[in-house]
Amino acid sequence: MTGGFLRVGIGFDAHAFEDGRPLVIGGVTLPGTRGLAGHSDADVLVHALMDAIVGALREGDIGRLFPDDDPAYAGASSIGLLSRVGDLMRARGFELIDADCVLALEAPKIAPYRDQMRERIAGALGVAVERIGVKATTTEGLGFVGRGEGAAAYAVVLLEGSSR
Repeated sequence: MTGGFLRVGIGFDAHAFEDGRPLVIGGVTLPGTRGLAGHSDADVLVHALMDAIVGALREGDIGRLFPDDDPAYAGASSIGLLSRVGDLMRARGFELIDADCVLALEAPKIAPYRDQMRERIAGALGVAVERIGVKATTTEGLGFVGRGEGAAAYAVVLLEGSSR
């Protein structure tokens, strides 16, 4: 840190499963026959992270930047959109100090893909992988996640601004 001012952002996203779509989480396509439904690739983890960054920037939410009724974003790569959010962050005079993300998902297990997710996210944001935390949990059979109907993700970020 260089002594600038700090901002915190929190993000959340949830998507239902949909047959016949690829399952993309953290910028990584996971094996399986059910992906997440959405206008873009529905990467729930990256969407939560983008929302946290955009919130810390006081820019509203990702729906304001990338409307889900805009055909330009149909099937869009969320990692590509995250890169654009990183560009916006730097243009506003901020640097990502740390991000911690948690995925709520019953299956598949995320541990074998965690490092690859962290690398993809860090690469999109242009930061060291050590600044990106990714973990997963189940909901012990509770709620829409526990019933296997979808996935949810939460993210919190710490940004440092160079001037007020």
